[in-house]
Amino acid sequence: MSFQPHTATEIASQPGCWRRAHQIAREVSSRLPLPGERVAVVGCGTSYFMALAYALLREGGGHGLTDAFPASEFPATRGYDRMIAISRSGTTTEILDLLDQVRGSLPILAITADPAAPVADHADETLALDFADEQSVVQTRFATTTLAMLRSSLGHDVMRVADDADQVLARDLDPTLSQVQQFTFLGRSWTTGLAHEAALKIRESAGTWTESYHAMEYRHGPISVAQPGRVTWMFGVAPTGLPEQVTATGARFINGNGLDPMAELITAQRVALAQAQARDLDPDRPRNLTRAVVLDVH
Repeated sequence: MSFQPHTATEIASQPGCWRRAHQIAREVSSRLPLPGERVAVVGCGTSYFMALAYALLREGGGHGLTDAFPASEFPATRGYDRMIAISRSGTTTEILDLLDQVRGSLPILAITADPAAPVADHADETLALDFADEQSVVQTRFATTTLAMLRSSLGHDVMRVADDADQVLARDLDPTLSQVQQFTFLGRSWTTGLAHEAALKIRESAGTWTESYHAMEYRHGPISVAQPGRVTWMFGVAPTGLPEQVTATGARFINGNGLDPMAELITAQRVALAQAQARDLDPDRPRNLTRAVVLDVH
């Protein structure tokens, strides 16, 4: 592939975007959930995985009950004090339909990349991270920048996370990863959202067989696919004994380098890009995908 894909530039820009998100979090703190509020976070695809990561971080950090849902699966009978809707394009049908259903019953904050998107008319407030918008169909920096801002609002040291991301980008990517035929990604608590996202990135970009699970569930069946030539990739601290059990199958076990798991997600994004290029695929426009899912509901 002779051209430089937009995805490559967008992946490399993430540390700077995260630093900017850290500053924005301070500026918009009054618009984000208050301690103790019951919060629902919704999204679709990548945005849902970021919602899942944030929800587990917020509740796990003692900030209040927080649940994440795909927009199409929101339980309308459950009571919340506030909703956050994440949508890069701001045009996704499931998001707009859900906001129409719940608006008036609770405050809604939409986080999007386009301040003029239709989602602004369906939410009470809109927070546009337009500097993190992307030309690629595949999401990378918008999603992680959203999570960086939300993590910063919880008191996380996002500047340090951005420094970790710089380290990840400075490393040479293992060239053998572009040829791996099967990946299984694992996470624990909030990093499960990152595992799902890593699997989706490689699946979208290169059509590679990928799976993702809660780490403790991996030994309850999924480990059966582990074998030589395949990779099991853990985000965060691995359960005791798991690396040895995976290695015994002949599969390769990857567990980062002690850096923040969100920074390590960049490595998976780079693998997705490398796999697509190795197969002469366009990583910016994967087959069967569009920038947003807009459905004909008539």
